[in-house]
Amino acid sequence: MQKLSGQQLPWPVDWAALFGAARPLILEIGFGHGQYLVHLAQRHPDSNVIGLEVASRCLQAAEGAVERLRLTNVRMIHATAEMALRHLFEPETISQIHINFPDPWFKQKHGHRRLMQRDTLDTLVSRLVPGGMLYLATDIYEYAAMSSELLAGTPGLNNTLATPWVTMMPERGITTRYEAKALKLGETCHYFAHQRNMRPVSLFPVIEELSMPHIVFQTPLDFNAMMAQYKQLDHIEGETIIRFLNAYQGRSALLLEAYIKEPTIEQRVAFLVASRPEAGEFTLKLSSLGHPRPTAGVHRAAALLGDWLVGLHPETRVLARKLLE
Repeated sequence: MQKLSGQQLPWPVDWAALFGAARPLILEIGFGHGQYLVHLAQRHPDSNVIGLEVASRCLQAAEGAVERLRLTNVRMIHATAEMALRHLFEPETISQIHINFPDPWFKQKHGHRRLMQRDTLDTLVSRLVPGGMLYLATDIYEYAAMSSELLAGTPGLNNTLATPWVTMMPERGITTRYEAKALKLGETCHYFAHQRNMRPVSLFPVIEELSMPHIVFQTPLDFNAMMAQYKQLDHIEGETIIRFLNAYQGRSALLLEAYIKEPTIEQRVAFLVASRPEAGEFTLKLSSLGHPRPTAGVHRAAALLGDWLVGLHPETRVLARKLLE
């Protein structure tokens, strides 16, 4: 089973090429140990089934089950829902989306992690084909009530049930491990089934990666002088958080660590300041360590580093600057 990561897949993904066949796409967000994901793959052999998960242990368990059953129409991806929906899937390409018992994240400081919220739901709807289905299951009444309000306020969706939710849905065809545990404890499960209608919705185009950031400059300073003035720094700009972390000095380069959090992706990257002695120049560029993706946040971090380097000495001159301005 090929190990797949949203950080390393193309943005967007050519799913027909990845699976070897152009078939309807079915997505499960947060598949846990993969019981329901396997069920989807077996129940829909003529569809390409994709599972998203962030827990490595769950990924390993599901990969093992898929390998044992020799299922060829399912792929598992290490990625958050927000990252995958905005970077991997183009609008109106998914026929079914399944969300089973998501973490409620009820603490106020954790609210941004909750899957069912307005921005994410609007993106989910934009990725469904007209007529596509969104299924949600939860054993927490408060989460069901909150989700019901969100779903009712989504013009692009129609509720296919006679009530906001039902407490039994035998047509699911399987009781998952978590679901069975909740029922055994006497908890009530709440099931939703909504269909994308024909109303126009915001389609949110895929966020693609940019060209690699690059700055070439001349300065009378050497690496020792640059290191002596380096300071860790936090920079917040809208929903983007940039933290400049540790700096390391080698014989011919500086390596500057940065953590960059954007609304759809978090990355820990490294920037290199490399010398070109024959030209009397220095180059600031993104290191290839960790397979970084040159997003708008990465370009902003490179611009901040470039401004810092230029400001270290009045005789510093920028010779070339390839950045998203």
